[in-house]
Amino acid sequence: MSNLVTMPKNGTDLSKKRNVTGLPSFSSWIDNFFDTELGTGLLSNFNTGMTLPAVNIKEDNENYFLEVAVPGMKKDDFDLEIDNDILSISAETKSENETKQDTYTRREFGYASFRRTFTLPDTVETDKIKAKYEDGILNIHIPKREEAKRKPSKRIDIS
Repeated sequence: MSNLVTMPKNGTDLSKKRNVTGLPSFSSWIDNFFDTELGTGLLSNFNTGMTLPAVNIKEDNENYFLEVAVPGMKKDDFDLEIDNDILSISAETKSENETKQDTYTRREFGYASFRRTFTLPDTVETDKIKAKYEDGILNIHIPKREEAKRKPSKRIDIS
């Protein structure tokens, strides 16, 4: 677990304190529970939700590109939709593991989700947006309309 030294609680050395019944007190049982790997494992698995993924937004003369970092997911976990020039990216995963032994059954459930929204400019071709998920990155290609594409500079002759 860790190489930390266990210090006495509240200045009392619990190893020298004797209990008349020979059983550990409730408070020392709780302290020992959270000092073991079982306790820390329980706490580390308590909050398994997903934080908002990082997003890179790039632009060139003809396109916008979104890169969403979401490792460990499958492409079927994602839902992309456009409604009134708002691009919504959401994902949801659920997992259930069950281990059966002779004397016990252990079931674990996991759930993670996120939702990100982006307001698209009027100058994009919403019908031509494409997405691809590869190596933990969701890549979204958003082409610009012809009138929004940057034109090369043009020299104007003076007469």
